[in-house]
Amino acid sequence: MRPVTPLLTVDAVIELDDGRIVLVERKYPPAGWALPGGFVDPGETLASAVRREALEETSLEVEVLRLFHAYSKPWRDPRGDTVSIVYHCRACGLPRGGDDASRAEVFDLSRLPRPLAFDHGTILEHFITWKLTGKLPSVEE
Repeated sequence: MRPVTPLLTVDAVIELDDGRIVLVERKYPPAGWALPGGFVDPGETLASAVRREALEETSLEVEVLRLFHAYSKPWRDPRGDTVSIVYHCRACGLPRGGDDASRAEVFDLSRLPRPLAFDHGTILEHFITWKLTGKLPSVEE
């Protein structure tokens, strides 16, 4: 018998050459703007999953630059317990919403939209801190 465990997801902080990032407006609850991402499919690597999810939701082919951080607090997704592996990615071009994203847009890190879904506001605060100071989130995040 398999143990009951959190579901595994990936999220992409997609940075364009000018430093702006790509966010998607969710088509389904919970509502709000979010990092492109979703559930990892069986037999799929994490990096493959983040590239697939980014392409499906933004129409952008991303280059995975680095693993940014793993987020695992039980309250992070109101639909159920998930662990998200967040990647820093780079892309060129203009995004188009697709799959479960009603639209995809580009934002300056100093002017993020509201509301942000899940714990993506926290993730983006951590990303901004890392960009400014080089300090990564603590292992407890």
